[in-house]
Amino acid sequence: MRIALVTGGASGLGLATAKRFAKDGMIVAVADLKAEAAEAAAASLPGEGHRGFALDVTDEAAVKKTFGAIESEVGPISVLAQFAGTLGNGSMSTAPALADTDLDDWDFTMGVNARGTMICMREMAWCRRAKPVEHGRIITVSSLAGQIGGLQSGVNYTASKAAVLGLTRFAARALAKEGITVNAIAPGPIDTPMLAQATGATADGSKYTKMDAIPLGRVGHPDEIAHTASFLADPLAGFITGVTIGVNGGLFIA
Repeated sequence: MRIALVTGGASGLGLATAKRFAKDGMIVAVADLKAEAAEAAAASLPGEGHRGFALDVTDEAAVKKTFGAIESEVGPISVLAQFAGTLGNGSMSTAPALADTDLDDWDFTMGVNARGTMICMREMAWCRRAKPVEHGRIITVSSLAGQIGGLQSGVNYTASKAAVLGLTRFAARALAKEGITVNAIAPGPIDTPMLAQATGATADGSKYTKMDAIPLGRVGHPDEIAHTASFLADPLAGFITGVTIGVNGGLFIA
């Protein structure tokens, strides 16, 4: 039985992915800032053996402790899916101009999105060096903003998600000899509370603004991100690494 760790797994895209992994037959460790939320999410998953863990991905000691607990109490992690993230003060509806960007918010946003991704990725690499597994997978989460340089995001969020792409490509090369693939998902507008926060309400009170540019004419669904993660986690995806899959309705066609 393969074991998956989903950071930021108590809500949104992370929870949708945790549910999909459980349906795929994996045992899922759900990690999130609050233990109660992580444990409740784990309890809601189909199947048995799932666990919830409190985790601040920016805290190196906490990451080591959580990985150690999962490895010793549940088993070796085969799939790391990194959904922990923050907008910071990063949406068009609230973000300041570049000239007014606050460095405290820069540090906070980079800390969660870039530093947190790197620390968890590094710990996964260390664990798998000590105890290899078959079909090792690391799935990072970037953003359309990181691919195209903004759109409806401020500099802090945009730069942090671009950093995730660089980390993904580096780790794909570095961990290939271990048999671990490393790929990124770059969501566009997906129907989550974070999207509502980023876009703001329209003048007539409808849910999202600036959606007319999406070629497919709609926002995405969290299950569509979960399906992408499931594909990347599958053993038959073992010849795909260093790739960014955009799930954006055609907003960015590379």
